[in-house]
Amino acid sequence: MEATEIRGTDDAAIRQQMSDAKQEMFNLRMRLAVGHSVNTARIRHLRRDVARMQTILNERRRDQGA
Repeated sequence: MEATEIRGTDDAAIRQQMSDAKQEMFNLRMRLAVGHSVNTARIRHLRRDVARMQTILNERRRDQGA
């Protein structure tokens, strides 16, 4: 997910997407720990997507306070 796509959504939708991504990341890490076949690149992409979402939410929070 690109930053421009995230910026086009509202805060509640971003929080929901972030929650879903964190849950998927958790599930992938558990499958990896158990020894199942996992696309490890997907974990990396999810982690970066979560970071993008957090950054955009923090920017919005900062801009509202200023």
